[in-house]
Formats: sequence, structure tokens, C-alpha cells
Amino acid sequence: MSRPLASDVAMVLSAGLGKRMRPLTASRPKPLVRVAGRTLIDHSLDKLDEAGVARAVVNVHYLPDAMRAHLSQRKSPQVAISDETEKLLETGGGMVKALPLLGADPFFCLNSDNVWLDGPQNVFAQLSAAWDADRMDALLLVVPHPRAFNYRGLGDFHMDAEGRLTRRQSRKVAPFIYMGVQLVSYRLLRDAPEGAFGTMQLWERAIAEGRLHGTAFNGLWYEVGTPAMIAPTEAALTTHD
Repeated sequence: MSRPLASDVAMVLSAGLGKRMRPLTASRPKPLVRVAGRTLIDHSLDKLDEAGVARAVVNVHYLPDAMRAHLSQRKSPQVAISDETEKLLETGGGMVKALPLLGADPFFCLNSDNVWLDGPQNVFAQLSAAWDADRMDALLLVVPHPRAFNYRGLGDFHMDAEGRLTRRQSRKVAPFIYMGVQLVSYRLLRDAPEGAFGTMQLWERAIAEGRLHGTAFNGLWYEVGTPAMIAPTEAALTTHD
């Protein structure tokens, strides 16, 4: 019998300006760019729905009316909007602002520009199975380089035998890439700065305390950060359909 999901709610980070995706984002927010016939945010929401996550909180900033109109057509998961139209709060500030809408502790958090094919189990079940609230402030889904497509970076994290993460050192290569999906405890967000700030600020503290953990993704992940990455991603998805 499979373990139930650790949470029934997710935050979908969708408020960025999408500058790397220009010119496609000149007239639409990046989450509404289409890949293989679906918008990027629908790829994420579809994965949540398939896994049984009932609610999603989506933050909006750039072209928010287009986001609201699109999301109003979703039946499941149930979508609530965290409004950042007055000020873009970045990833960390966005989570803090959304807490009253999230309710659940812990909660899933994912970037809205993720495209992936699951391995033997869906990523939310994998995170739930590995979650240990006594030891973790956040559990990040990380992918090894051979399973990361379109990616040209040096990696983000090292992971020890206990699953604890440490950051890549300058001018070195790290074996794992953060693929934009995590399970977050409210403890990670304690004493958070006001206003806009990045999640890395909180991750750094968790690393120092030995409470930032990872679990290795064994499916296929596609980075879709620029227009040039769309066609190879669509070709790969067609191949694996």
C-alpha cells in the first residue's frame, strides 16, 4: 500500500518576468507559453492533478489578467491566486505571502516552467515517501546531469549518503541539479525577511543546520528556459509518448 501524499496543496511559482523567454513573453507571461500543445503552467497543474494534489496556489505579477483568465478555466486542482501585482516578491517572498492561502504544513512548491516525465513513481509520491519532518526543513527534487535535457549549467548541489545537500563550489561541477520541485516545511520560512528575497537565503540556513535534503529524480527532466529549448523538448516528448 502506497504512502499518502505529505500534502494536498502546492504553491506554483508563476510571477516571474520571463526575460529569457523573450520575445515569446512580450505579449504573454512565461507560464502561458505552449510546449507540446499545453501551456507550461498546465503541464505543472496536470502533474499535480494526476498525483492527487487537491489545491494549488499560483502567484501572479506580470500580465496578471491573462493568468487569471487562463486559470479560471481549470477545474482541478482547485486554484487560488496569490496577488503580487504591486511588487514582485521573488521565490522566497512569494512563498511567505502565500502562506495564508496554503494552510498545509508541509506544502509542495514547484516552478511553473517545469516539464518532466516521471520515473517509476510520480515526483510528489517520491517526495512524500522520503519526507521526514523531524530531520528536514525542505526536501528538494534533484536530477543527475544524464537525466537533464537542454541543461548547460554546472549543477547546483552535492548530496551525501543521508540525503543532506550542500551547494556547488565556485568553478566546480556538482552532480545534481535542482529541478524546481520541493516539499517545504513552515520551519524553513521562520523569521523570513520582509519583502522580496530568494529561497536560497533560507536554503543556506537549512544547509548550515543540516536540514536541507534532496531525493534523486529518476525520470527525465527538460529545461525550458528559452525559446530555443522548446523544439527539442517537444521532439523528446513525442519520442517518449
